[in-house]
Amino acid sequence: MKLGVNLTYQGAAELAVTAERLGYDVAFAPEGYRSDAPSVLGLVAGRTERIGLASGVMQIPARTPALAALTAATLNSLSNGRFRLGLGVSNPDVSDGWYGVPFGQPLARTREYVEIVRMALSGEPVRYQGEHYRLPYSGSGGAPLHVITEPAHSPVPVYLGAVGPKNLRLAGEIADGWIGVFAAPEHVAQSVEHIRQGRESVGLTMSGFETVPALATSIGEDTDACIDLLRDHYAHLMGIGTAERNFYCSLAARLGFADEAAEVSSAVRAGDRARAAKAVPRDFIDRTALVGPVGRIAERLREYADVGVTTLSVMISAVATDLDGRLAILEQAMTALDRSGVRD
Repeated sequence: MKLGVNLTYQGAAELAVTAERLGYDVAFAPEGYRSDAPSVLGLVAGRTERIGLASGVMQIPARTPALAALTAATLNSLSNGRFRLGLGVSNPDVSDGWYGVPFGQPLARTREYVEIVRMALSGEPVRYQGEHYRLPYSGSGGAPLHVITEPAHSPVPVYLGAVGPKNLRLAGEIADGWIGVFAAPEHVAQSVEHIRQGRESVGLTMSGFETVPALATSIGEDTDACIDLLRDHYAHLMGIGTAERNFYCSLAARLGFADEAAEVSSAVRAGDRARAAKAVPRDFIDRTALVGPVGRIAERLREYADVGVTTLSVMISAVATDLDGRLAILEQAMTALDRSGVRD
């Protein structure tokens, strides 16, 4: 198993350079309240030489497939073939509230979106008539989508962020990798099985497919203190929109924390972030994050490797700490991987 690192704009260049030196395989840039992914990755591309770069994830409602393809081609060329395109439909409230885009039929829209992106990245003019996307929209064909960015030496892999069984099977069918969050080892095992089913349905195996959970990480001798440091992060994500439509609350419910997830969501909507953070179940954090001493982290890494994880991305921004603290997490996580005996 390999390690990746999740970056925001804060200290991104320094963190990526250190991650590259330590032997991390890939730097992911998520997209949300703090920063967009391409801007961070463009900076990192110019400061590194070997580490892979990935959007984790670029939000499908935010961009047309044409712009996603052009961005991917640009980043892949700038990084000399190191870019991996992570895409996701986000969630209903963000799709509506941020981008004004309906969330209906997310699987069908994702399938069409990826088809167009792949066609555009092939370098050929794109003409596409789907249910959700039509290029050219008027059908005139006067100026078809045509990405002529100088290609790098390798194609751009496409990863999908996915949670539910149908979306996971779709990832197996049409993508080269899966990005997960809040993923306990048993949840990863279930997800990998759905992905396997999707790949088998189109005559593919799991060979070469990347399974990449991104886990909030807090490392220290006192496990309970490490868990407490992640409470605000969990409360923030679980408080986006309503509990009924929030993917993170759904994951908590699937692991047996439905009532607690509803309480967190309610507290966030009431503006009581302290109560929301306190309501996040300790065991939910413990099962879906990397917390505690280095030796304990090493044991957890073995669990994830055993259920099929190929790359585990360390989410260092989940802990409110300074740059030195985040650099320390990078080093400690790599030490844990070395101790685990599963390093690729």
